[in-house]
Amino acid sequence: MSKLDFLDPFIIQSGFDEKKFGPGGQVIRNYPKEYMDLKMRVSFGKGGPARVTWISFLAPEMQTMEGFYPVYLFYKKAKKLILAYGVSETKEAKTSWPNEILNNKTKISDYLDDPPRYGDSFVFKSYKLSAQDNKVSYVDDDNKPISNDVLNNDLTEIINYYKQSVSLEIKKEDSSIGQGIFWMEKQLEDFIVDNWNETDLGKKYDLVDQQYKTDVGIIDILATDKKKKNHVVIELKRNQTNDEVLGQIKKYMGWVKVHKKDENVIGIVVAKQFDKKFYYAMQMEKDVFPLEYEVDFKLKKFKT
Repeated sequence: MSKLDFLDPFIIQSGFDEKKFGPGGQVIRNYPKEYMDLKMRVSFGKGGPARVTWISFLAPEMQTMEGFYPVYLFYKKAKKLILAYGVSETKEAKTSWPNEILNNKTKISDYLDDPPRYGDSFVFKSYKLSAQDNKVSYVDDDNKPISNDVLNNDLTEIINYYKQSVSLEIKKEDSSIGQGIFWMEKQLEDFIVDNWNETDLGKKYDLVDQQYKTDVGIIDILATDKKKKNHVVIELKRNQTNDEVLGQIKKYMGWVKVHKKDENVIGIVVAKQFDKKFYYAMQMEKDVFPLEYEVDFKLKKFKT
């Protein structure tokens, strides 16, 4: 599936009857895990058909049960799909949408008569649905047909707004999102250094120092190539934009070039995930290399 190819199957699988699922029941494995660099989660209910099925789009450190996020909510009885400024109802969210949304947008509870769930979320767009032969038709409240291009544009618009909103939250010192990400990245930096010889970096480079101070800032990790002996500047991509992290690492590399007299210094940016903009920027930066990290969490039986 790509683009919004997942939307029709989601509606059909949800069913148009509150008491039963459509074909496929609760199976979600065929749906994308990511969309526009966000986590994508799908739910048809637990144990039985849900009166409201949903697709959420989540930033890192955000969960459907605790947070805010764009979400499709399919209200089966009303036969309406709402693309919403979603607010979790399982736990009270510590952060939420900007005030311009909270103070000006219509709550679902004010838009629909007695919605069974998610009434505190806010309406971005609403679509009336009908289905025939596994093909779903979408119209607006004035019964005007809605094209796939419009559906795509609507989702893109709310996701881009969401990314801006999350970025603002991350930059707040008291933000739970930012604190979670910063904590994770600090632990990652320490983990890399503490386990240097067991990492892929340690196999190729010798560790010089962590939090290496310069007169233009602090380098996260400074290393040298085991064979070529050139310096390696290693930076973790935190809440910076692509331009910011590239500017930062190039600045440190320039400092190393001048003060360490190293014409062959290279840079490595470490992040959980890079977007397409960063990929294209890398095409013009032949001495900066991106590395993505994975966290592998496992549980095993206790043995006496």
